[in-house]
Formats: sequence, C-alpha cells, structure tokens
Amino acid sequence: MEAEQWLKIVDEIGPEFAKGADERDEGDTFVAKHYPVLRERGIISALVPKELGGGGASYSTMAALLRRLAYYDSSTALSLAMHQHLVAAQVFNHLNGRPAPVLPRVAADQLVLVSTGARDWMESNGQATRVDGGFRVTARKAFASGSPAGAIAVTSVQYDDPAEGPQVLHFALPLTAEGVSLDNDWYVHGMRATGSQTIVMKDAFVPDAAISLKRPRGGFAPIFNVVVLVAMPLIAGVYVGVAERAVEIALGLAKKRANDPTVQWSVGEMLSAAMVAGTCHEKGVSMTNEFNFTPNLELTSRMLVLKTQAVEQAKRAVECAMEAAGGAGFYRKTGLERLLRDVRAGHYHPLPSKQQMSFTGRLALGLDPIE
Repeated sequence: MEAEQWLKIVDEIGPEFAKGADERDEGDTFVAKHYPVLRERGIISALVPKELGGGGASYSTMAALLRRLAYYDSSTALSLAMHQHLVAAQVFNHLNGRPAPVLPRVAADQLVLVSTGARDWMESNGQATRVDGGFRVTARKAFASGSPAGAIAVTSVQYDDPAEGPQVLHFALPLTAEGVSLDNDWYVHGMRATGSQTIVMKDAFVPDAAISLKRPRGGFAPIFNVVVLVAMPLIAGVYVGVAERAVEIALGLAKKRANDPTVQWSVGEMLSAAMVAGTCHEKGVSMTNEFNFTPNLELTSRMLVLKTQAVEQAKRAVECAMEAAGGAGFYRKTGLERLLRDVRAGHYHPLPSKQQMSFTGRLALGLDPIE
C-alpha cells in the first residue's frame, strides 16, 4: 500500500481509539482493546518487508502513521512506536545482509516486540550468571511500553566475564518464559495508558543461541548508531502528533477571545513551536533516508539533537496551547491537561536533553561522546 492508504487506515480507526482516552488516563487502563484492531488492519507488521510477509510500508510512512495516530490517541501511538522502532532496526539489518529472524514471525503471528532501552542505554542494568547452555538473568526493566500486549522483550543485561571483564549481553526473551513477569507499577504522570509496566526477570534462562550481541560495558557501543537513527524519528513523531492535537483544541478555544493581544501572542508562539517541532521531526525522518544510511557517530549526534528539539518544541507548543486556551484549557474535559502531561514523557527517551547536549558537545570537542 502507498503512504496515503496507511494514513487512511489511521483516520478510520483513530476516532474510535480517541474515545475513552480520558477514562483510560484516569483509570490507568492499558489500550489493550486497540491491539486486535492494529493486528487486523496490518499495522503491527506494516514495516516488515513484503518478501518476509509484512506490509512493506516505507520508513517515512511509518513515521507519518505514528505521528497521525498520536493526534488521535497518545498512548496507543507511543506503545506502537516502541514496537515499530525495534522492527525498524531489524529491517535495517535485513536490508544490509544481516539475519533478522524475528521479522517473519512478526508478520506471520503479528507479534508485538517490547523495548527496554530507556533504562538500558550503554551500561544496561541487571545481572547475568553463566550456566550450562546459557545464562540465568535477573533484572528489572522499567518503561517497557506495550508490555501487557507484548510477546518478546528485546533487552540487555550486565555480565562480568571472567576473561573479558565487564560486558553487556543483548538478547530477546519471550514474556511467557519462566521467571519473567510484569510488575503492576505503571501509575505515572502522563502516557498512563501505554502499559509501560516494569518487566521483572528472576533467574530467567537465556540460551546461548538467543544472545545477539556481546559487547564491552562502558563507552559508546556502535550498535546504537543504528538504533538511534531508526528509533528517534518514530518516537519523536508521537510527541509532534500530540502537539498538533493540542494546537487544534487550543485554536478552537482561543478564537472566542481573538481580539485579546495576549491570546494572539500565545497562539503565535504555539504555532511557531509546533512548526519547529514538525520540521525537526521531518528532518530526522529524511536523515534515515528509507534505511539507506551509513551508521556513524556524527549522524547519531545530529539525530539526538533533532530528537531533543522536536520534543522540547512539542512541549512548548502544548504549554502555549494551555495559555492560548485560557481558563477553559484548565478543565479536563478539553483534553489539553492530559496532552500536557503526555507530551512531557518525551523527555525520558534517550537521550534526555542535558545528556544529549553533553554527548554532542563531547563529540564536537574530539572526546568520546560518553565518558
């Protein structure tokens, strides 16, 4: 299907997804009922290449799809983005001649992948112990969006190798595996319906065959030159979509006080911030170039800058939307209050703004980007 057809599907299912968003937010209720629809309409496997049984959507199409879906429902879009950025990394591997065995499974069984990257970054957390045939792993992986609907966690843990020293092991682990459970702990400020429960691993067995990468712990790992490039535009686009919805709501309310100079100023500032956020997102999507890029640190740094600015300007746009709406925006029934909380979650995706600035500054000064 072409991009327009995928976006048409979002516009068909989006209004129904939007219903009950406030109730789900108030009740901390996961968007579980949306996943059968996402599977039925082919969105779960949309990014998987056609030759592997998927929908064959382009990268830019998926970025636009997530941004549009966030306009209707923030939490559904963010949960889906966590799955899709893992799929995107595997598509990059597939297109570059590296094995991506999970992709046919995503297509055939509509499997949902769950990321734990927000807590892991370079050092990871948790601990692996060597046993016959593999490792026993104990860890807590927070911010695992979509985990109640997930099939496989894509994660990592620390391992102290007797010969090679501190290492990080990367692997995929079924959420149904013995010793794996979800902690009922997702009671948070915003994005409450994403089901981002902590994945708990207690002596879970990970066979040697499941280890996809073993790398030294500390410093920058080159694998993230791929992860950052394919993940950040998909994730940041969700927050741009949230801002676009807030702008629409605020304009409807602000027009009632259109002659007030302070309202005019707030609307102008709101639209300016939203435009900058959207432009940064679009630049990030173009840098990924439909998976046709050569991973390197300079690209990674630029993408992290764009992610920071897309999210920060999206946050600013929603804050200005609250100002432009006036007192009416303070009431929950307008939806702005929830969007203001939801957009703030963008800060927590790697890298938070101050860490990104340190990364970018160190690299420009000829230092390793991570101390």
